[in-house]
Amino acid sequence: MTDYVAPLRDIRFTLTEICDIDRLARLEPFAHADRATALGVVEEAGRFMAEVVAPTNQVGDEVGSVLGADGVVTTPPGFVDAYARYVEAGWGGVQFDPEYGGGGFPWLIGIVLQELLTTANMAFSMCPLLTQGAIDLLSHHGTEPDKQRFLPKMITGEWTGTMNLTEPDAGSDVGALRTRAEPADDGTWRIFGQKIYISFGEHDMAENIIHLVLARTPGAPPGTRGISCFIVPKYMVNDDGSLGARNDVSCVSIEHKMGIKASPTCVLAYGDEGDGAVGYLIGDENAGMGYMFTMMNNARLSVGLEGLSLAERAWQPALGFAHERHQGRAIGAPKGTSSPIVEHPDVRRMLLTMKAYIDAMRSLVYVNAEAMDLAAHLPDDDGRTLHGEIVDLLIPLTKAWCTDLGSVVTSLAIQVYGGMGYIEETGVAQHYRDARIAPIYEGTNGIQALDLIGRKLPMRGGGVVTDHLVRIRAVADELAAADQELDTAAAELDRAVAACETATAWLMEHGLADPRHALAGASPYLRMLAVTTGGWLMGRQVLAARRLLAEGPDDDGFLAGKVATGRFFLEQLLPEVHGLVAQVTAGSDALYAVEPAVLGP
Repeated sequence: MTDYVAPLRDIRFTLTEICDIDRLARLEPFAHADRATALGVVEEAGRFMAEVVAPTNQVGDEVGSVLGADGVVTTPPGFVDAYARYVEAGWGGVQFDPEYGGGGFPWLIGIVLQELLTTANMAFSMCPLLTQGAIDLLSHHGTEPDKQRFLPKMITGEWTGTMNLTEPDAGSDVGALRTRAEPADDGTWRIFGQKIYISFGEHDMAENIIHLVLARTPGAPPGTRGISCFIVPKYMVNDDGSLGARNDVSCVSIEHKMGIKASPTCVLAYGDEGDGAVGYLIGDENAGMGYMFTMMNNARLSVGLEGLSLAERAWQPALGFAHERHQGRAIGAPKGTSSPIVEHPDVRRMLLTMKAYIDAMRSLVYVNAEAMDLAAHLPDDDGRTLHGEIVDLLIPLTKAWCTDLGSVVTSLAIQVYGGMGYIEETGVAQHYRDARIAPIYEGTNGIQALDLIGRKLPMRGGGVVTDHLVRIRAVADELAAADQELDTAAAELDRAVAACETATAWLMEHGLADPRHALAGASPYLRMLAVTTGGWLMGRQVLAARRLLAEGPDDDGFLAGKVATGRFFLEQLLPEVHGLVAQVTAGSDALYAVEPAVLGP
């Protein structure tokens, strides 16, 4: 199977031509992260992830993590060493606050490093990803003593973190959770309950694990209004920072999963020994759900990135196989010869589709991260507000569309391999299995669609979506003005915007009159808005690549490839949006035309 090679040239193109890392470097917090420095960090990270982390991917899938009789989870061979080297190199803290030991780089650069890590080994990346979410929440809502106690070692990665939301009867409906917290005489709390689906809730790669746990305090109101958030360390932390006694939290079991088998998905029990696990309240009682929402955008962006990463990991060996595998004779090839399958039109279509989706996903993820940086650090209120709206709108698109495409692209990779793709020894099937979880967790993609319809579309009375479509149409106009050969691409992008306008107007009218109509059309609406946004970004890719071509030679065809891939998306993948209009505007009647019992069995 082809080794992973960090796609550094694609990443640099996206950072400099679709995003503007020079603009970020002009902001005061990022003055040290100029273009040369940032790209140097990315290049070194690409080398590290390819050489150190990527080799653990296949063995992680084959061996998985194992829970012993003593309650200790052993990760696959190579994981402990790779993680120790990851911590030693400081990769986990590049984008965090320098006050607590971070590197202070833009979130955009942190997302690039996360792409490289996740592509190298998604299961391995789950540990830093969950730690990142815990750091984010504590940074926003922890007390200063809590930050000083926990953040420095979490930022270095010496201690890892988890997010404990889900329970057996409280999945997407977090408000149904039953874990309880009882006040203790010393100002701490005692936690009792069970949490499920806790990634890296127990493992052997770090000396301590800091769990952030949602629970109910006595007298809390029902539903999400009555949820509080607590810090519950695996080992207690003494005043001098040393580790103390083991807390009353244990791993009961780990799940046997379809994919990401090296990531131990744990069932954690709190308080089973009788006295309760010691916890520290974060902020105010009954405010825990609000605290979770402050890190939700970053978490959902990170999951959307998983679709991009697995698509890239599957694309690389599929492309190599298509060049190496000879079968059949391509049209125009000499008689009696066998052609590499890359010469056959259907294989070409699959490869172009994969590459076009990867380019579009990378641009969407990076633009989203860049907007987060601008929303947080621009000096003017209007600029921060504008980019905050862009973040809010793009997050559900990024999470849902990119994770759906992760499944699509990894499936296409198997198809390129043919029968060999279905054989585990080639390794390509692993990427498909790993990818399938991403549309489910961190809010199912259906929930992302409901978020888009219920929270994002109504912003400013639909003005945020309208402004976004105006930005997209402006790129269509640029394409039309650039060159006659781009007329088809420009027209398709313009038509896609018109389709989105039609669907948006219908939802604003009929969805307000009957919310069932809006909810019924939510998923196809998200899909069409995301595909159109992908067209916007691929249009920008075409324009940027053509400008660079005009400035100098393209000896290896990289820029010509960017133009061709962008045009393929605009002319052949973007027209999907027109078939979605009818689904958005159909309303809910067909969904409720029969009772569920009539559907079978």
